[in-house]
Amino acid sequence: MEDKLSFEAACAYIDRLEKEHRLPHAAYAGLIRSRSPDLEAYLFQKSRAAARRYFGNRVYIRGLIEFTNFCKNDCYYCGIRRGNREIPRYRLDVETILGCARLGYQLGFRTFVLQGGEDPWFTDERMAALVKALKTAHPDCAVTLSLGERSRESYRLLKEVGADRYLLRHETADPVHYSRLHPPAQQLGARMECLQNLKELGYQVGTGFMVGSPWQTPENLAGDLCFIQDFKPQMVGIGPYLPHHQTPFADKPAGSMELTLFCLGLLRLMLPGVLLPATTALGTIHPEGREKGILAGANVVMPNLSPSDLRGQYTLYDNKICTGAESAERLAELDERFRRIGYTVALADRGDFRPVEEPADGV
Repeated sequence: MEDKLSFEAACAYIDRLEKEHRLPHAAYAGLIRSRSPDLEAYLFQKSRAAARRYFGNRVYIRGLIEFTNFCKNDCYYCGIRRGNREIPRYRLDVETILGCARLGYQLGFRTFVLQGGEDPWFTDERMAALVKALKTAHPDCAVTLSLGERSRESYRLLKEVGADRYLLRHETADPVHYSRLHPPAQQLGARMECLQNLKELGYQVGTGFMVGSPWQTPENLAGDLCFIQDFKPQMVGIGPYLPHHQTPFADKPAGSMELTLFCLGLLRLMLPGVLLPATTALGTIHPEGREKGILAGANVVMPNLSPSDLRGQYTLYDNKICTGAESAERLAELDERFRRIGYTVALADRGDFRPVEEPADGV
């Protein structure tokens, strides 16, 4: 095992990241191995200040619509994997999806996230019609898609009909580690090619990774951070790995909230203007997980707009919160929770990515 950094050396790396927005692989691995309460406090003071410079005290909301839990893939960690025969499956029709968005719009949402498994029923034509209908109904809103791997032509078509952003988490940048989390039919190279296609087609692109997934090492996490600093996405979604009882990884331990928060802080200093969610997984692993995420440098939350009777069927992992303050109907409660820590939910705001040169006005 590599030696830990001294506190002084670790702080010097954090200072360098704040100034230069990049570090070498060995520095990230050293910081992760050297994480301590004192180092976390030092990092979060800086990452929170960076988020404030670019976004003020605003927390942007995205209306999450989980529109299908069918998936052709068999990822070993995921509760909606093809091999899970126990989960009730569903698909939302266009009118139901538009109804979810209509409710969200009335509540003040100006970004909608259509998320689903890789469901072959949603062909390019069906998805294009859905995106077009959503943009026609709400032309002042951003549409983010999270549909997994599709062809470049599919991504091009969806961009042409109005999709603005696409979230495709790479999960791990190490091909050997990737192969331990997925069946042989799924390859890291294909995932990376999709991300490159999305970027070239002009999407605001999001990627991300699980923290604490089985067999993950500090070097793996350092590789994820290096990939992100070179790829420069507009969004980064990370969360702790959480097991699901109907997967091959049912007995694997959950990831660490503390390590997830530490990675959030590093990402904020690396990409000061990035859109960085405090994920549902953080809220699942700890009652105040999303507040802690905001205080570590995150600036986005994604309340659930899906029909309430179906939220419990989109179970990527066990015990996923789906009926409390993360739901759209409890938005006022969520806002109150963030106000207690000095933040406010930004209603009627698309909450766009800010380049490094563009901090928030007046901040």
